[in-house]
Amino acid sequence: MSHLLQTPAWGELKARFGWEAEPVADQLILYRRLPLGLRLAYIPRGPLPDSAQLNALATVARRRGAFMLKLEPDREDTPQNAATLSALGLRPSTHTIQPRRSIVVDIDDDAEAVLARMKQKTRYNIRLAEKKGVQARIGSVDDLPAFNALMQETGTRDGFGVHAPAYYIAAYESFARSGQVALALAELDGRLLAAVMAFISDDMAWYLYGASSDHERQRMAPYLAQWAAMNWARGRGARAYDLWGVPDADEAELEAGFEARHDGLWGVYRFKRGWGGRLTRTIGAWDQVYNPLLYRLYTWYVAQRGTGE
Repeated sequence: MSHLLQTPAWGELKARFGWEAEPVADQLILYRRLPLGLRLAYIPRGPLPDSAQLNALATVARRRGAFMLKLEPDREDTPQNAATLSALGLRPSTHTIQPRRSIVVDIDDDAEAVLARMKQKTRYNIRLAEKKGVQARIGSVDDLPAFNALMQETGTRDGFGVHAPAYYIAAYESFARSGQVALALAELDGRLLAAVMAFISDDMAWYLYGASSDHERQRMAPYLAQWAAMNWARGRGARAYDLWGVPDADEAELEAGFEARHDGLWGVYRFKRGWGGRLTRTIGAWDQVYNPLLYRLYTWYVAQRGTGE
């Protein structure tokens, strides 16, 4: 299975916003210029490389002027996977770009079985939205202006950064040609209350972007939009649906703290936990260093300001 972040469409999207994309040894490498004259090579959610693949990747990355190669493999956080990466000469990094922990929902079943695995409150809110007149549909490119306006409203209200409108338009366009994206909308009398942009690659789907209005919040429109996205993914053969990003804490800590904490990804954990998924954690970021002096400069820069996608 090819992870969404390893598809040609993802490379096309990132190439429109400051990255360069290049497929090498069955992996997509992204390059980006950083401050201080640094050039980063980065592989998001690729497979674990073997020695020959890593050598091929390193040869190309160094030829392109990268001082390091950062990998975030699409593999679980296990001692075996960590040992494999260490044996290849990679070092674990404290700087991750993608969220390590997520909740993945099994949707390889009929709708009633998927609903039955959800927490009772989530099922209730889906049905409440329908009873209160909210209607869900899969939108089109014509709905992107409304989606962007809702994204800006959500970011302002909840205090998190959002991409420029051009980014979401490009994300939709890059995947729409192959039918790998859906814009799930929940509306009341034609007014957009909530929206989800979901993606699919092979038998896996991902929820990457979502927004909701301050208007009529008691109608629970975000639940109906998310459910519409899941059903879209089910209808296209997805077996699992990745809710993409929760706090990097174990389940006991998450369950103990989600009602009191709202910082970072804690604000979305309450919503995501209700869908009946399993908590997952990837192996994280691992670095191959080509220039130790520049790498020290990079780690200092990340500590001071941070960097990322």
